[in-house]
Amino acid sequence: MRILFVCRENACRSQIAEAFARAYGGDQVQACSAGSRPRGSVDRGAIAVMAERGISMAPQQSKGVTELPQTVWDVVVGVGCGDACPMVTAKRREDWDVPDPAGHDPATYRAIRDDIDSRVKRLLAGLGLPVRSDGSAQQVSG
Repeated sequence: MRILFVCRENACRSQIAEAFARAYGGDQVQACSAGSRPRGSVDRGAIAVMAERGISMAPQQSKGVTELPQTVWDVVVGVGCGDACPMVTAKRREDWDVPDPAGHDPATYRAIRDDIDSRVKRLLAGLGLPVRSDGSAQQVSG
C-alpha cells in the first residue's frame, strides 16, 4: 500500500505521519511525505517528540512533490494544508485538519503528534492493514 502525506513545508505534520505509517505499517506500507513548498529540513521539535516515542526521524528529508516518482498513490492524505496542498494522483484522498505545531511549545507538539498517531492507526485499520503493536520502537528511514 503506497501512502503519501502532503503539507506545505513537509517539515513537521506530514513527516510525523510518514514516520508513524512506516512504524505501524511495516512491510505492508510504503509511506512517503512531501510538500508544495518544502522547508528543506525536518522540524527539530517534531524530531524530538517522535524520539520520545522511540521513532527516529533523523534519516527523513523535507522534499517537494516534484521529487517524488510519477505514480498513482493508493492514498494521499493532506495534513492540514487546505487549499495549499499539492495535487497528486491518487486512488483515494483524505484531508486531515491538523494544526501546524511549528514554533509552539513542546506540549503543543506532543498533542499534535498524538492526534496524528491516532489518525494514522485509524487510516491503516480502515485500509484493512494490521497495525503493528511494536511500531513505536521501529526505526524509520527516509
